[in-house]
Amino acid sequence: MSTPSTMLAYRLLEWQQLPQLVELDVPAIGVGEVLVKVAGNGLCHSDLTMMEIPASIGEMIGWHMPFTLGHEVGGWIAAVGADVTGFDVGQAVALVSPSSCGVCGLCLRGHDSACPHGLAGRGYGRDGGLAQFVAARAPRDVVHIGTLDPRNAAPLTDAGATSYHGVRKVLHKLTPGSTAVVIGAGGLGAFAVQILRALSPATVIAIDNNPSRLEYATEVGAHHTLVGVDAQSAGALRRLTNGEGATAVLDFVGIDATIDMGVGAVQPYGTYAVIGSNGGTLKRPWYGGLPRDGEVINFQGSSVSDAHEVVRLAEKGLIRSDADLFPMQQVGDAYDALHHGRLRGRAVVTPND
Repeated sequence: MSTPSTMLAYRLLEWQQLPQLVELDVPAIGVGEVLVKVAGNGLCHSDLTMMEIPASIGEMIGWHMPFTLGHEVGGWIAAVGADVTGFDVGQAVALVSPSSCGVCGLCLRGHDSACPHGLAGRGYGRDGGLAQFVAARAPRDVVHIGTLDPRNAAPLTDAGATSYHGVRKVLHKLTPGSTAVVIGAGGLGAFAVQILRALSPATVIAIDNNPSRLEYATEVGAHHTLVGVDAQSAGALRRLTNGEGATAVLDFVGIDATIDMGVGAVQPYGTYAVIGSNGGTLKRPWYGGLPRDGEVINFQGSSVSDAHEVVRLAEKGLIRSDADLFPMQQVGDAYDALHHGRLRGRAVVTPND
């Protein structure tokens, strides 16, 4: 696989400015690294947030400007650095999305999604995969994907793995007769629906304001769908659970309305998990306002093992990753479609097409 000396990359050049498509050198790899030719990079709502972050916040969390966006990467090994084994040029791979050091106490216990050194990483403060080539540590950051199309595998590393991480947190409660609710049936929520169906016997209910997203949620396995987050849908949810409430609620939106509805829908000993980071607040009294013996948990991201395991589910055909493909020259259109909810699957940019 021949490698050119320069490449195109979609890059943030200044704080609070729109990214630009620029030409720069193909990254040089060092010891323990591989160079990946990018087949596809999935777009994420967090990318839109990054475009608005002021310098004071970005620099506080260790981000360095300029940097290339893109943290959902699939592609092929283009070059292998010294001391790397188990990877050959031409192999299809995906790259673990969250950054982690691998040596702190949390990482050593398998809790690398909470690594204190993970606030900056590939596509968020460091050069990411919205480029024709990207460098990565091996083996820690690199996942074999077998026969999966790397363009479709790319969203598994963040949207898929984060959803898998959430389902794993509630899976032990999802016994026969249980109910799991997914609020927000977009990219992450649609994966959560599939993973819940693949790994649990729970009845799965998807809630979203967008009817087309609910159609897709039904297509990938939701037993029931509800439109909107209001008193009417809350009442319908109660009826669907025979007045008992949900065993688990996974909230991929995270605004005041979804938090209030989600916590209110949880039955005693159930779990409400907020994954969406849209600035909502939990405003319930400690007595009478929370599910008895219930849990309220939050998290962002996923672990290295989550990425490997969700890829294995896809390899076995237990979940699917649908991609709306955009060439590099239409990356702005892809972000616009993401922002306005016009996607069927995950927006994936294909830099080398």
